[in-house]
Amino acid sequence: MLDDWTRTLSDDVAALQLVDLVRGPTVYRVFLLPDGLQFDLSLTPAARFTPAGPRFRLLFGETAKSDGSELPKPPVAGDLFGWGVIYGLHSRACIERGRVWQAEHYIGAVRDHALSLACLHRELPAVQARGYDDLPADTLADFAGTHIDSLEPERLRTALSTAMKALMHQARENGVPSVDAVAQRLSELP
Repeated sequence: MLDDWTRTLSDDVAALQLVDLVRGPTVYRVFLLPDGLQFDLSLTPAARFTPAGPRFRLLFGETAKSDGSELPKPPVAGDLFGWGVIYGLHSRACIERGRVWQAEHYIGAVRDHALSLACLHRELPAVQARGYDDLPADTLADFAGTHIDSLEPERLRTALSTAMKALMHQARENGVPSVDAVAQRLSELP
């Protein structure tokens, strides 16, 4: 059926297939339409069709029996924090090795994990940046210095430092038990 729809969209509206995203039993085929609009077509076998999120609203038909265990779980604060720290360590090493583009990537990852923690703490969507724009202005102000405006090592270090401070603060807000021990250990690095 997915291939039939792909042919129809290609033939009738000149849709270009970009990628297939597979999540559980569902395939999301993403197309680019001639006017630059992205079109997503998703197909799930009927026997496995259940709500995929808390905002799901069935318009017609039926869903399979579900106990709710298929619903995506919000990320775990400790995991977000742990990955943020790992990315911070990688960024630091990249700066020292002159791998400035890679360092820039990892600094952005630290920022993203800290922002996800801020969302989690406020019960906003904490994945794919969906809750970032709904964060309070004073929270977002803490992230102003995390944007990279230069690949100079000192600028990268400053952005990394700001991102790590934001990560630590948001981890404390979320009650991550290891945050103080991690902060202490990182402060002892040369």
